[in-house]
Order: sequence, then C-alpha cells, then structure tokens
Amino acid sequence: MIIFEWLNNQLLKMEWLNNLVTLLVQNVFGLDISSQVGGSIHFFIYDVIKIFILLTVLIFMISYIQSFFPPERTKKILGRFKGISANILAALLGTVTPFCSCSSIPLFIGFTNAGLPIGVTFSFLISSPLVDLASIILLASIFNWKIAIAYVIMGLVLAVVGGTIISKLNLEEYVEPFVHSNKMLEMEQEELTTSDRIEFAKYQVMEIVKKVWLYILIGVGIGAAIHNFIPEAVISAVLGQDKWYSVLVATLVGIPMYADIFGTLPIAEALVLKGAGLGTVLSFMMGVTALSLPSMILLKKVVKTKLLVIFVGIVTIGIIICGYAFNAFSYLLM
Repeated sequence: MIIFEWLNNQLLKMEWLNNLVTLLVQNVFGLDISSQVGGSIHFFIYDVIKIFILLTVLIFMISYIQSFFPPERTKKILGRFKGISANILAALLGTVTPFCSCSSIPLFIGFTNAGLPIGVTFSFLISSPLVDLASIILLASIFNWKIAIAYVIMGLVLAVVGGTIISKLNLEEYVEPFVHSNKMLEMEQEELTTSDRIEFAKYQVMEIVKKVWLYILIGVGIGAAIHNFIPEAVISAVLGQDKWYSVLVATLVGIPMYADIFGTLPIAEALVLKGAGLGTVLSFMMGVTALSLPSMILLKKVVKTKLLVIFVGIVTIGIIICGYAFNAFSYLLM
C-alpha cells in the first residue's frame, strides 16, 4: 500500500515535478508561490508539463492497443452481439479510442453504414470522447483513483443507457439516407508488425497533441487564474455543491463550448480547490467533451433534427443526473 501510494504520488501526481517547479519559481523567478503571481506561474508551469508528459505516454500506449482494433475489426466484433450487450461492448470499445467527439463521428458513420444499430453506434459516440483511458489516468493524477473510477462508471452507464433508449425509440429513419447508400467494402485486415504499431502510436501522439495543445494551454491558464485570483467565496456562491442550480448552470455553460477533456481538467481542478461541487465541475467537463458545438454541427450532417435533439436531450439529462449524484456522494470520494 505504501509502495502504491509512493508510485501514485511520483508517477501520476508527479510530486518531484512540483518540487522542481517550486524551486524554479522561487530561485530563478524570485517569486513566492504563496503569492497570487507566483502561485499562478507555479500552477501553469507544473500543470502544463505534467499534462503533456502524461498525455504523450498515455496516448502512445492507448494508440498501440487501438492498433489491434481498426474500424473493420471493431465492426465485426460489435456485429456478434445484440441488444444491451452490444451497447455495453460499444461503450467499452469507445474507451480505447483517444479522440475528441468530432473525430469519433467518422467512425460512427462507418458503423452505421455497415449496418450496426444506431443505438449501438450512439453508445460508442457518447463513450469515445467522454471516457477514454487517458482521461481516466489524468483524473486520477489530479483528484484520486476513487473519483476517476466513479467517473468512468458514470460515463459508461450514460453511454449504455443513452444508446439503449435510442435503440428502443426506433429512430433509424432519422439517419440521413446517404449514410446507408454505400455499404462498407469488406476487406481483409492487413496484419501489422510491432514496428508498424509503434509507428502508428507515434503518429497518433503527434496528431492528437497538435489538436489539443492550445486547449491545454488555455485550460491551464484559466485554471491558474481561478486558483489564484478569484476568491473562494465567489466560486462557492455560484458553483458550490449546496446550490441546487450549480449542476444545471455548469452543464448548460459547458455544452456550447469546444475543448478537449485535457483542457478542461485544469479548470475542474482549480474550481474544486476553490469550493465548487465535485459533481458540478464533472458535469461541466462532460458537457464540454460529449456535446461540443462543432461535433453537434458535424452530427447534424448525418442525422435529422429530431434524432439530434433526442440525442442531445438524453445526454444532457444524463449528465445532469450524474452531476447531482457526484455532489450527493462526493464525501465518499474526496
């Protein structure tokens, strides 16, 4: 137990990096980290370096695993299951795709085009940006393992329930006709060598980092400002878990935004430290990642308005329920 705690503190929370950045800010910049400016600079440097280190390592590992599950193979696996078991498997497979919701939509189109039920593909679409393996590790590094595991369970339940409801509503007619017009070509999947998989993983690291680096810098910058310049009383007054409306506000504010979960995590960290409810900040993160405006615009091109509204409504209600549940039971997780 002591060894696990030490590894967790050094590898995930990177206490060694925290100490190095403290020395940098104090001895090189000549600033006190307990001051607003010194504290903000420390928060920014420490979180940026930590997130990029973890992100690079995790995306490499996850992409290597993902190389065993190309779209055609994933479609074949999902095709063997029916009903809620297919929704569960789709949600689980979504966790090994380290993509934002916009990048998941082409796979959603491919699965629907290949004849998979739309409820199954929606379970994948919800899970993929919401519960990827990298975000789990980062949540554990910023909060703790109990919160990370609870978040994963909530996200998977939301993906399974959301996809199942859409399946039961029989909404296939609200998928645009062109999605079904050309069936996927069945091709034998070329077996990749270990070297191929490593190259694929390196490529994925480069591509994903290029997509998210700006959001990380912006997110950490906002987190640093919240952590050191906004009074705790202000955050608690608006987003405290004792405020019945805080989850609603956080969810509705998060939905139209576009950022990656890696950029929203530092904001969530700063808000929780300032007194915001755990469920409130997690519902904000879920809204940003699962229902970002650009991804909804892309999805509108392949589904009709009624299906899009139902999808957004189901996920929004699910996120709000998750937020209130986290706030109610946060004392068990913190």
